[in-house]
Amino acid sequence: MAKSTFSGPVKSLAGFISAGSSSVVSLTADTTLTVEAHAGKILTTNDADGKFTLPSIVATSPSDPTDPNQLNNLGATYFFVVETAATDMDILTDGTDKFVGGLYTGKDDATGKTFISGASNDVITMNGSTKGGLAGSIVKVTAIAAAKYAVEGIILGSGTIVTPFADA
Repeated sequence: MAKSTFSGPVKSLAGFISAGSSSVVSLTADTTLTVEAHAGKILTTNDADGKFTLPSIVATSPSDPTDPNQLNNLGATYFFVVETAATDMDILTDGTDKFVGGLYTGKDDATGKTFISGASNDVITMNGSTKGGLAGSIVKVTAIAAAKYAVEGIILGSGTIVTPFADA
């Protein structure tokens, strides 16, 4: 099916199904994400020290909200699933956009801790141990406002866990 654009609400009584080979994108090298290629997809991270840069948030209201080519990307969601354990894996913003929200880091001994992003945090770094990032870790990031990405997730770690949030 070709690209479809709707300008009003869409109601489905039976739900929407996003499935098939195009619904999953494997990130195997440093990647600058785009709305078109990555938003709304499952992004499997297969680069232990990959740098995955989110697109800049565009919150400007378009002159024609029905224009399918508008640049406003509020609501775009990026869902990361760690397949290859991290060694120095980063999810980054453009430096202007910041994270709001938190990540729970769990350990196999049933202990864990929730880390809340700071006002200036624009990087999530996972190292496969104290900062999480073992295979099975999940992170969801959504553009919610000008310069604000909401982040939530469960990342798997070991040792004395510390915050995965940082400033570039």
